[in-house]
Amino acid sequence: MRPPAWYPPVALSAAEQTIIKRIRRAKLFVFLRERRHEIFSDAFQEELAALYKDSSLGQPPIPPAQLALATILQAYTGVSDDEVIETTTMDRRWQLVLDCHDCTEPPFSKGTLVAFRKRLIEQDFDRRLIERTVEIAEQTKAFGSRQLRAALDSSPLWGAGRVEDTYNLLGHALRKALGVIARQQGRGLAEVAGEAQADILGKSSLKAALDCDWDDPQARREALAKVLATLEAVEAYLEQQPEERVRTIAQESLAVAKAVRTQDVETRADGQVALRQGVAKARRISVEDGEMRHGRKSKSERVDGYKRHVVRDLDLEVVRAVGLTPANQPEAEVTDALLADLQAQQAEVGEWQIDRAYLSSRLVQKRGADVKIFCKAWPVRNGTHFPKTAFVLDWEKQLLHCPNHVTMPFKPGGTVHFPTEACAVCPLRERCTTSANGRSVSIHPDERLLQELRQRQQTAVGRAKLRERVAVEHSLAHIGRWQGDRARYCGTRKNLFDLRRCAVVHNLHVIARLLDKTKAA
Repeated sequence: MRPPAWYPPVALSAAEQTIIKRIRRAKLFVFLRERRHEIFSDAFQEELAALYKDSSLGQPPIPPAQLALATILQAYTGVSDDEVIETTTMDRRWQLVLDCHDCTEPPFSKGTLVAFRKRLIEQDFDRRLIERTVEIAEQTKAFGSRQLRAALDSSPLWGAGRVEDTYNLLGHALRKALGVIARQQGRGLAEVAGEAQADILGKSSLKAALDCDWDDPQARREALAKVLATLEAVEAYLEQQPEERVRTIAQESLAVAKAVRTQDVETRADGQVALRQGVAKARRISVEDGEMRHGRKSKSERVDGYKRHVVRDLDLEVVRAVGLTPANQPEAEVTDALLADLQAQQAEVGEWQIDRAYLSSRLVQKRGADVKIFCKAWPVRNGTHFPKTAFVLDWEKQLLHCPNHVTMPFKPGGTVHFPTEACAVCPLRERCTTSANGRSVSIHPDERLLQELRQRQQTAVGRAKLRERVAVEHSLAHIGRWQGDRARYCGTRKNLFDLRRCAVVHNLHVIARLLDKTKAA
């Protein structure tokens, strides 16, 4: 059967009023107690119930509205699944929100909470939680139909998995593979490793087991050859295991070791193996989290993990959509998912305030004619020579005029090469180019937009407009306060779930502030 709806009391009891008076910080507990019946309306509870199949078998599940509240509180307080179950019987603030005052038994089990989270992820309902807070915020400000003014930015999120070098990646993956056999047979890892002729995996440290001079290139190559020989020995050992299910599980870790070998190791002409020069594209950096990647937020800021992306409604102040990508992916690649989330909300964007890393994205390149883009332009540098901005673009006639009034046709996305003869006799040559072939100017496919951005940021009004994007940086900081700088989970999808529920926490704070302003008015 479908889970029951949840109808906790609306009016505060005397005991609840006493608890609320004692809460000096963490005011979200008070807000959720006072507004839970509005957030989880009858219609929204029906949507939550649809996460479950309608069946006559089994006991009726816990009300999903209660589990959703617990999921939000978990993001707010940063506690583990086990601690959630503890706090329902030990923390009166949690009991206040979940309507389980003075309970001696938790209202739900850890398994129930984990299963509910799995349902949210599988059916993409964590996105719906954000949409619900947006709906409530719009009711609070009484907004009607309008074009959305959106700001977009990103921040780094370090991965939960341990980042290791090639040697340790191989050793870690192979230890996991043999660990499956050891647990299944009730033996120690060292014993199984010895049986598999992979003794170096039975030690506490792979590097200690190899015991080589790591400053010696030849010693490093010999150590690598020994690890690769161990990989082959483990592969042969796993093939001999009789139980197919256990063998299949172990080979998952073996596949990780093989992938690391393919991406990081090369065989030279003399037959010796060595670490590959350079970094393979989408190189795996962690055994536990295969989706983490090396990346950069800037030239000086390296990230081992992910990037989180946030779209903020500049008028309503809430977060409309969030995205998560491996750290090595360009920012522009997340915009398809963000646009899909906004489309689900039937939001029509009239203005984008973005970081210039998103200028190559679809939201810019495929924008409608009435969509405005506000962004700092890429700086134009040309040393001591005339910069690109010294050349005048005539868009109507598609002509480019140089500082000496020589005119050449141009096409967006192409390169204009001025005649060698004209440049050779030009009186401004020393200030323009040193090339024997004359000056060339590249025209960006969206050069008209870039020109508009450069002109705008040269005015006080334009610079003031660009400063509006600071609001999304504040939202990122608030979300980062609850999610932290390091991922809670392994994998992109689970961490996207965590990011979405932290965005819900952010939006609930915004709604509480808007309601306070309404009361004051």
